[in-house]
Amino acid sequence: MPRYKLLIEYDGRPFSGWQRQDNAPSVMGLIEQSLLKFTREQVVVFGAGRTDSGVHATGQIAHFDLERDWHSQKVREALNHFLKETGVAILGAEKVTSEFDSRFMATRRYYRYRICNRRAPLTFEMGRAWQYSYPIDVDLMQEGANQLIGHFDFTTFRATACQAKSPWRTMEKLTISREGEWVYLDAMSRSFLHNQIRSFVGSLAEVGSGRKPVEWITEILEARDRRACGPVAPPAGLYLTQVDYPEDADFLIPEAPWYGHKKD
Repeated sequence: MPRYKLLIEYDGRPFSGWQRQDNAPSVMGLIEQSLLKFTREQVVVFGAGRTDSGVHATGQIAHFDLERDWHSQKVREALNHFLKETGVAILGAEKVTSEFDSRFMATRRYYRYRICNRRAPLTFEMGRAWQYSYPIDVDLMQEGANQLIGHFDFTTFRATACQAKSPWRTMEKLTISREGEWVYLDAMSRSFLHNQIRSFVGSLAEVGSGRKPVEWITEILEARDRRACGPVAPPAGLYLTQVDYPEDADFLIPEAPWYGHKKD
């Protein structure tokens, strides 16, 4: 069975999240429905990251298998046809070997959180960022973020409903930057806990606003108690931006050039 890898972008606002739900729209379910319309096959799509309701993606990766062997670019074009005006787009498609697994072979995942730091309400960016009305010091936020870089028990910063077997994770990168009224948190790790980034952002905003001292981040981290966490930032500002895979692994299957107007 041929296997395909997808690069996916989506606006998370209309969806209950990535994962298929019985009674709510999901990104995974919508792509599976579009594949059924295109191929007449019942297909299961596996994603690299299970983003929550309202969370967006510019670099989600997924894979699936088909019975029929289609050119990967035909798959991309057909899916985008059925996904028109849904808030989901297939940016790329590749044919890969059966060993490729979008979730379990990922070596790093990257997230960005976007804060619009201004008094005026959001217009064009409503639902795509967190409007934070109070003055915020990114240098203080970075000092707090530095205390979260490394291998720690992040119980304080994970949702009580998190299904991960262990609260231990290694944060490789956690940077805060400002561009005008925009403040960005960029995070990189092999894997993340449920609500981990949004919990980071909410607590670091407490430090950046001056309501909490920088040392408070270490205190709540060491508490290993979800009740010690600051307010959880809303999902609107969170984006899955990139997923990495082993550089020395050759999963890509070469294909002949595809001409869009040529019938298969």
